[in-house]
Amino acid sequence: MNRWLALLLLPGIAWSQEDDPFADDDWGDWEETEQEIVVTGFAEGGAGTRFSRDALVAGRNILEDLRIRFETDWQAERFSVAAKADMGYDGVEDDVYLDFRDLSLSASLGKTDIRLGRQVQTWGTGDLLFLNDLFPKDFVSFFAGRDDEYLKAPGDSLRVSHFNPLVNVDFVWTPDFEPDVYLTGERFSFFSPLAGGNVAPRPPLSAVEPDGGFSNGEFALRLFKTVRGNEYAVYLYRGFFKQPTALTAELEPSFAPMSAIGASLRRPLGPGLFNAEFSYYDSRDDDDGNNPLLPNDQLRFLLGYEWEAKPSFTVGFQYYLEWTQDHDALLENSPVPEFEPDEHRHLITNRLSYRLERDKYTLSLLTFWSPSDRDFYLRPAFTYRHSDQWSLVAGANLFGGDDDHTFFSQLQDASNVYLRLRFSY
Repeated sequence: MNRWLALLLLPGIAWSQEDDPFADDDWGDWEETEQEIVVTGFAEGGAGTRFSRDALVAGRNILEDLRIRFETDWQAERFSVAAKADMGYDGVEDDVYLDFRDLSLSASLGKTDIRLGRQVQTWGTGDLLFLNDLFPKDFVSFFAGRDDEYLKAPGDSLRVSHFNPLVNVDFVWTPDFEPDVYLTGERFSFFSPLAGGNVAPRPPLSAVEPDGGFSNGEFALRLFKTVRGNEYAVYLYRGFFKQPTALTAELEPSFAPMSAIGASLRRPLGPGLFNAEFSYYDSRDDDDGNNPLLPNDQLRFLLGYEWEAKPSFTVGFQYYLEWTQDHDALLENSPVPEFEPDEHRHLITNRLSYRLERDKYTLSLLTFWSPSDRDFYLRPAFTYRHSDQWSLVAGANLFGGDDDHTFFSQLQDASNVYLRLRFSY
């Protein structure tokens, strides 16, 4: 992050008329566009605890948060600077922190927008299912009961967006690999195939990340266009698997090189919205799928539909498939074939949302169920909006399944209930 912070915090640079590449453009009078800087945000307290104790993790609490959010921005005619920071205390990790979710400089140059710095990226059509959205996620925050916003983790990137009648283009370059915030054993234990059960290592798991340098950066491209209400997109990515699913020769967790290509469609259908998306993950160092230390290629496919079943009551369904390629080679070469994923992993999700009394109360339920893994994840929540300033959220994260090694089953001892109180200013 330091390289981007240095660029954003530098004092203004003066160009001569001869050196300024934009000198011929009409940039307007900066003094006339000067704005008063307004700071907004919120203060929030959160608490959450497990239903039962996890013998591998100290304490039952999974959420002990006190945080203050500060948001502000400054705009000139074609430039803007945005900042969004959280300052607070995490009681579970006994950590005082200052996290920037946004610290970026933006410029608009005709049909091209440029944004540089720390920022949260998102694209794709899935509802909490990510195929072509290969930007970092924070699953620890999500499973602990923090606001859904925190599932998307920030990264230090350059984003260039170009708009024209033929096709719109988004390009994102992240010079240093940004992994997901993954399970480390500090707040939640997780399944280890080598151990044959859940572990919570001390010190917490810290996977080996790729070396720095241009070739180990992340490159993401999206071509998109809307035609007669149909939203089309094509995606390309070159970087690494976002989770530490590979092992080094010394059996340390690491991130395997990966490239992806995909496409999506979203369009009105009947009373609601239909979406479809696919992505092919190419594990670049394991073309034949016979290296047990690396993840195999994978095809991911998604179908979704959402509609308002009655006033203020929204229903959404999704079907998701992970198809592991060269699966026979995977089982033949794996030291623990009994813990390898099925060739076809199926997942069905359902979201129900009901708003009452002009959105004063909101009831929601999000469910994930895998008939192939025979596991599930339920996320019920109740939101009470007392006023524009005060709101309260109560919810739960419920995990279960038949086999300890599947994704949701490994978190059975992490099932929890949480409460968050927020004051917005």
